[in-house]
Amino acid sequence: MTDLLEVRDLRTWFHTDRGIVKSVDGISFSLKRGEVMGLVGESGSGKSITGFSLIGLIDRPGRIEQGSSIRFGGRELVGLDERQLRGIRGKDISMVFQDPMMTLNPVVRIIDQIGMAIRAHEAASDAEVRRRAVEALARVRIVDPEHKVDQYPHEFSGGMRQRVAIAIALLHRPRLVIADEPTTALDVSVQAEILKVVKALVAEMGTSLIWISHDLATVSSIADRITVMRRGRIVEAGPVRTVLDAPAHPYTQALLDALPSRSKPGEMLASGATEVAGQLDPSMLRGAAIGAPADPGFVTARGVDKLFQRPAGNLRRLAMRLGLAGAPPQVHAVKSASLTIARGEILGLVGESGSGKSTLGRILCGITPPTAGTVLVGGEPVMKGERKHGTRVQMIFQDPFASLDPRRTIFQSVAEGPVAHGLCTRAEARPYVERWLRAVAFDPALANRYPHQFSGGQRQRIAIARALAMQPEMLVCDEPVASLDVSIQAQVINLLMELRRHLNLTLLFISHDLSVVHHLCDRVVVMRHGEFVETGTAARIFHAPEQPYTRMLLEAIPRLES
Repeated sequence: MTDLLEVRDLRTWFHTDRGIVKSVDGISFSLKRGEVMGLVGESGSGKSITGFSLIGLIDRPGRIEQGSSIRFGGRELVGLDERQLRGIRGKDISMVFQDPMMTLNPVVRIIDQIGMAIRAHEAASDAEVRRRAVEALARVRIVDPEHKVDQYPHEFSGGMRQRVAIAIALLHRPRLVIADEPTTALDVSVQAEILKVVKALVAEMGTSLIWISHDLATVSSIADRITVMRRGRIVEAGPVRTVLDAPAHPYTQALLDALPSRSKPGEMLASGATEVAGQLDPSMLRGAAIGAPADPGFVTARGVDKLFQRPAGNLRRLAMRLGLAGAPPQVHAVKSASLTIARGEILGLVGESGSGKSTLGRILCGITPPTAGTVLVGGEPVMKGERKHGTRVQMIFQDPFASLDPRRTIFQSVAEGPVAHGLCTRAEARPYVERWLRAVAFDPALANRYPHQFSGGQRQRIAIARALAMQPEMLVCDEPVASLDVSIQAQVINLLMELRRHLNLTLLFISHDLSVVHHLCDRVVVMRHGEFVETGTAARIFHAPEQPYTRMLLEAIPRLES
C-alpha cells in the first residue's frame, strides 16, 4: 500500500513580538491510502496546528518554515499559493472542525451551503445540487433528508450539525479527511453514532483519516495507528494496541494513568502528564459546612417543573387576538423532578443534551425559578420569589472563560461576590482572595492578570476559587471538565474530591462523561426528556442498570480495550 501523505521535518512557527513560538517543531510521519491515524496530545501540543498546516490554513504571524515538506499524492504542498490550495481544499483534502458552527453559516439553509461546497469545484444544476445534498445527508444517517436539507443549522441538534459538517467534508469523496476534535462536546451516545458513521464511510470510500483528539478511548476505537504529540514534537507513534498496551514513552503512560477508568472509584487520579498545578492547602480553607451534622435530606427538591415559552411578538399577539395563530410552543424542560442529596454527598446527574440536566442544576442553584415545585437547602428555600436567596449554593460552569469577565482581573472577579455579600470588606479583599486562590493551588501572585492569559485548567481553578470564596455548603458543577485534557481533568477531579473531604461540601455533578461520573459520584440520577428514568448508587447504575436507556448510555462509552 503506497503512502498518500508524507510529512517530513514539518515546522510551523509563530513569529511574535515576544519571540518565536514553535507550535510544530520538526515532525515527520506518513499515512497510507485508507489508513486512519489518531493524533493525540494535550492542548498546546501542536495537534490542531499540524492539521491546519496540512491544508494551508496557517494565518500570520504563523508560517511553515523552509525545509518543511508535505507531499500529498506525490505533490509538494508547501509553497503553493492560495489559489492552488483552494483547488485542493474540500476536493482532495477536507477538514471537520470541533465546532460545526465554524463550518456552517447560521443564516444560510443547509441546501445552499452544500451547493456552495459543490460549486466551488464543479458546475452543477440546482436539481443536481439538491439530489447530491439529499444523498449526502442520507449518507451520514440524517432522518428525512429531503425535508431537513431545506432547514437552517439552528434547527439541528449539535450531533446533527456535526453530521452535516461531515457530509460536506465528504461531498467530493476526498482522499484525506482531517477531523479536529469532532466529538469532544457531544453526548456519549451521539459520539458513538458519529464514530460509527465515520468508520463506515471511511471503509466504504477508501478515504484516509487523521483523527485529532485528546480522548485516547475514542481514538482507540477508530484508529489503526496512534501518533502522540507533546510541545510540538512527536514522542511516540505506532499501532494502536502497541502504543496503548505497552507505551514506550513516559508521557504516553502518564496520559493513560490519568484516565478515571485506570483507577478505582474515589481514588486520587494520576495527573503527571502535565505540570502539576500545586497541592491544595487545607489550612487555607473555611466553610460553613465544616463540622455540620449529617443530614440525609440536606437538599430536597419536590415536584420541580420547568416550562419555557418564547414571548410572543407584536405581530403574533395581533394574530392570536384575531384567531389566526396560537400561543408560541412550550418546552417542558423538567417534569415533576423530586430528589434528595445528603450533606457531603456527590450526586451525579447524567443524560443526553436536551434532557434537562443543566436546567435542573440552575433551579437547584437558585439561578432559574421553577414553574412549579419547591427546592430546600438546609431546610430553607433556595429562592425568595424570583430571586436567589443566600449564598450557600454556588455554581461552576462548563466554560470558565465564558463565565469570567474578560475585562476584569482574576482578583476583581473573585473579590466581587464576597465584598457584595459582606463576607469581607474591600480592605480585606486582597488577603481574602489570595487565601482562596492558594486553597485551589493557584498562585496568588498571578491574581492581577486577565482570564485570557491562563490555560483552561487554570481558568477552571479560578472559577472554583470564585465559587468557594462565597463559602457555600453546596456546589452545582455543570460539565466542569467536559473540554479539558485528560491530565487537567484529573487535576480538577482530584481538587473536587479534596474540597468535599475538607469542607464537607455537597456536590451536584452534571456530566455526559460517564467514566468521570463513575469515578467521582456516590449516587447517580439518569435523566431523559426532562424526567428521571433511573436512580441508584454509582456502583449499581454502572454494573447493573435496570433501564434500557441507561444501558444504551453505558454501552456507548468508548473504551481503551480492543
